[in-house]
Amino acid sequence: SGPMWAYILAHEDAVSLWRSLMGPTKVFRARHSDPGSIRGAYGLTDTRNTTHGSDSPASASREIAFFFPEFDERRWLEREEPRWRCGELRYSAAERVH
Repeated sequence: SGPMWAYILAHEDAVSLWRSLMGPTKVFRARHSDPGSIRGAYGLTDTRNTTHGSDSPASASREIAFFFPEFDERRWLEREEPRWRCGELRYSAAERVH
């Protein structure tokens, strides 16, 4: 139904934080209980609710592997995640990767 952008978000407790920003899955509920959420502000219907977020770390791993088959989650957790926690971010403009 239109363009789609997929992202890998890294944050302490990322799944629950992102789900909170998205708001309830049901757009009618989101508009009334959480109108400032992404779905509350931009959702059209329950099937066109503007955004998706994994419901668990296991789901996130499956979805990351599907959308980013070249991404090695285990390697990131071993090498990059400890540096990320210390605030040492690296960005490769050529690869467009943090």
